[in-house]
Amino acid sequence: MEKTAHDLFVIGGGINGSGIARDAVGRGYSVALAEMNDFASGTSSGATKLIHGGLRYLEHYEFRLVRESLMEREVLWAMAPHIIWPMRFVLPYQKGGIRPAWLIRLGLFLYDHLGGRKLLPPTAVLDMRRDAAAKPLKALFTKAFEYSDGWVDDARMVVLNARDAADKGALIMPRTKVVSARRENGLWTIETVDTLSGRSQTHQARMLVNAAGPWVDHVIRSAFGQNEARHVRLVQGSHIVVKKKFDGPKAYFFQNPDNRIIFAIPYEDDFTLIGTTDRDYTGDPKDVRISQEETDYLCKAASEYFKEPLKPSDIVWTYSAIRPLFNDGASKAQEATRDYVLKLDGAGGGAPLLNVFGGKLTTYRRLAEHALEKIGEAIGVKGNPWTANSHLPGGDFPVHGFEGWRRLNRLF
Repeated sequence: MEKTAHDLFVIGGGINGSGIARDAVGRGYSVALAEMNDFASGTSSGATKLIHGGLRYLEHYEFRLVRESLMEREVLWAMAPHIIWPMRFVLPYQKGGIRPAWLIRLGLFLYDHLGGRKLLPPTAVLDMRRDAAAKPLKALFTKAFEYSDGWVDDARMVVLNARDAADKGALIMPRTKVVSARRENGLWTIETVDTLSGRSQTHQARMLVNAAGPWVDHVIRSAFGQNEARHVRLVQGSHIVVKKKFDGPKAYFFQNPDNRIIFAIPYEDDFTLIGTTDRDYTGDPKDVRISQEETDYLCKAASEYFKEPLKPSDIVWTYSAIRPLFNDGASKAQEATRDYVLKLDGAGGGAPLLNVFGGKLTTYRRLAEHALEKIGEAIGVKGNPWTANSHLPGGDFPVHGFEGWRRLNRLF
């Protein structure tokens, strides 16, 4: 049985864990990361694949989160223009609809001005009696609002963070499960097992970071032997991929009578991605599957807008994932905060533990920076923030002029 020592040991190879590992090793910390499956195999590859400010979060007064997310759109775009690109979103409007025009205008005004937008085009108003964006929609939508956000290859973003962390010297271990973690003589002793070979290994670390996503509470209870209250609210989000419903590069933002929204997004040239749902989940995150109720909901919601209603035969693929939202006590899953919470546990002067709750793709880099602030408080500061002006592997290019490359990338 081998034993190695590190400054940090990170549990979880999703976007948060990989982002923290990359930032930390780039500042000079020695880092190990264990992911029990493959990278981005959970929440991080099951999202709507957007780098976005979160327009609907404004309704829940999450101004800090929205501002941070808006600012991060262009930062991440510059970091990885080969896997992130801007997208225009069309929000159809009809008089007497779910939200009045003045409220939508106010939200989009804030969206344009909260985050220091520099490169992304501003909001526009479309006359749907003349605009090509109206073609797939019902004729009752004579007006629409259009705004900017971004699309991302989510799983690739996770892998590139992990790859860069490894290139900088981190020990990155996929298919490696943490079976126990205990404090000993001012350090963490972590036992891991390779899920393919069965090989056991013992690691020591000055600090432990629990970024296990939907399993973060499970890790607290099982690996650490702590029977704490639940910090995470598990919320299922499901998507359907259907035969292509419209031409062109723009996406659609549809409002539903239950005050939820769904997106319809161009996907892999020949398809349309539609989602997401929000429902509380109590099972094992690895067993999550789309329900018939969710499928019916997405088909019905999209059919309220498209001229041609969605049929079950249009669906070519579905996927579901669990969002590990911080449990803020919201009455509905759709109202639970999408912001992140970092909790530092010193256990009376023992080896520190940082638990990561919540978070989203768009804010992963800032979450990592805030995590490094906590890490610096606990075991001493090393280096300075550096990721804002960095590039992920393969992304050291200007943000414009990649359409030809993207077309080739999709073909090959």
